[in-house]
Amino acid sequence: MSGFAGGAQGFTVWLTGLRGSGKGSIAQAVAAELARRGLPTELLAGGEFRQNISRGLGFSREDRIANVRRIGYVAKLLTRNGVAVVTTAISPNRAARDECRRMIGRFVEVWVQCPLEVCEARDTEGLYRQARLGLIEDFTGIADDYEPPEDPELVVHSERETAEQSAARIVRRLEELGYVPAERGGDPDEAMVKAQLKALQNR
Repeated sequence: MSGFAGGAQGFTVWLTGLRGSGKGSIAQAVAAELARRGLPTELLAGGEFRQNISRGLGFSREDRIANVRRIGYVAKLLTRNGVAVVTTAISPNRAARDECRRMIGRFVEVWVQCPLEVCEARDTEGLYRQARLGLIEDFTGIADDYEPPEDPELVVHSERETAEQSAARIVRRLEELGYVPAERGGDPDEAMVKAQLKALQNR
């Protein structure tokens, strides 16, 4: 049954994965497509969220869990008010993500799977290198474990898919789950999603 019967209902798309896996680019493309379809949409970017709502938190396991809970709480408020929320956060702790699922309810977990070596190669800031040298503590994937989802709604593979391809797969999954009504003509058009991402980046 569609979640849009009798009025739009919100939902949260929770993108999780290692730093450098491509969550941000995929999330921008998803959010742009949902907005194009007329859904009230909000993108909660992990880095931006930390600079504002979670300012003062460090990167210990406890602080990371606290940050994820804060993202989850804001996403819950937006979701219950009819907003399509797209979040990007490493969120390495499985129990914390599951807690957010229970809190939010209409929750779609997307694992942006990418090999560690590919994430490291993409790291223009050199943070992985610093972590391997011991200059950064508790760095996910190096000194701290990432716990992958056990039963996500979708897994995308960013090392072999473009951001637009991954975004189109996510939107299709949202249609299958009844959170987004399918457009006439079938699956989302990749070229259209790509155009939306380009327009967003050029703002």
